[in-house]
Amino acid sequence: MTENPLDIAIIGAGPAGLAAALRLHQRGFRPRIYETVPELKPLGVGIDVKVYGTKELEELGLLEEFRAISVDARESVFYNKYGQEIYAELCGVHMGYLHEQRFVHRGRLQMLLHRTVLERLGADAVVLGQRCTGYTNHDDRVTLDLTDLDGNASQVTADLAIAADGINSAVRRQMHPDHSEPVYSGITMWRGTTLMEPFGSGGTILHIGAPQTSSMIVYPIADDYEGTGKVLVNWVVEATRDESVEDWNQLGTVDEIMHHYDQCDIVHLDVQEMLRGAREVYLFPLIRHEPLDTWTDGRVLLIGDAAHAMYPRGGNGACQAIVDGGALAEKLATLPDVPTALKAFEEQRLRAVNGIVMAHRGEGYEVIRRMVEERTGGERFADIEDVLPLAEADAIFSRYHALVGQPRPGHEAGDTTGFRTEHARR
Repeated sequence: MTENPLDIAIIGAGPAGLAAALRLHQRGFRPRIYETVPELKPLGVGIDVKVYGTKELEELGLLEEFRAISVDARESVFYNKYGQEIYAELCGVHMGYLHEQRFVHRGRLQMLLHRTVLERLGADAVVLGQRCTGYTNHDDRVTLDLTDLDGNASQVTADLAIAADGINSAVRRQMHPDHSEPVYSGITMWRGTTLMEPFGSGGTILHIGAPQTSSMIVYPIADDYEGTGKVLVNWVVEATRDESVEDWNQLGTVDEIMHHYDQCDIVHLDVQEMLRGAREVYLFPLIRHEPLDTWTDGRVLLIGDAAHAMYPRGGNGACQAIVDGGALAEKLATLPDVPTALKAFEEQRLRAVNGIVMAHRGEGYEVIRRMVEERTGGERFADIEDVLPLAEADAIFSRYHALVGQPRPGHEAGDTTGFRTEHARR
């Protein structure tokens, strides 16, 4: 690896910024990260890392470490609000993809990336307690304005600044002041974890409910958690609510959502018991950040949620943030100068990712649960094939997987890639 003297500053030590630093280091760069908090802690709840996200981590040389902190996704099963099965599909290598789909705690993934950055780039690669408040472009450099925890101001100058400072990005606000006031969708997410006995195959993700009223996603994110023999399960519930602040760490309770699932009866999961046993519950409003027409301003680039904040549905937000770093590193390493590289990066990524942002405004493949609710008038069904034929559901899922860059193996050959489990036939 040849050292590249380009001076790169990254703003934010979340998964996007850390993964970008590692990708850049692979190409010979030695970026430095500036992070607001004085200490990184494993905060958050679960992430569904799709096959292309696992591919990125494997290319970073972190597959075995990632496997050690995550759970192999085996199948994905969809239910109506009564717990009647609608559809199922296999996940990752079980579907025939070349890479695994895995479930992980966001904080544990962030800590893995952080340790690796310190090991590979050095202990001074991450500067904590420095908030970026703005930037100034010069002809061939950019100056970042920083403030420490005591309010002391300072500046750093670099050849390139990469803003991975998340949904509340100060850089995004300066670059796009007309987009600084996002709009509340009317929907809030309750996100929590519960320590419980394993369910399903041990690698099952459940999609439950009628989206017209409330929707729930459940999946395990750690096996034998802390030696208990139990699994740590991540669950997410969507429902309407008055607006709250846009903060991933805002605390909530399950009291407002329990009633949505009082008729839900699933063979291998007691939904009510899971909710009552929550270790932690966070509130997060679904906020509409409008897609941007550019992610660059001079020598400043937005990546991750700062560039393309999307509803946390379908597991693509974190994965697309990680992909950003690899695509950018490749352009910087192979093109003659920073402006050319940034333009090429934007041409490759912006339109495609904005398409995913808008797709997440809808329901993606989750629309099948809405369709079943509408076609049954909200009542129980006798035979799901009479309500939503397997071939129709298959077509919906195949279109969505192709949209996010992972077309389903076998679909083009006409194979049926979804199925229904033995529980659906009871």
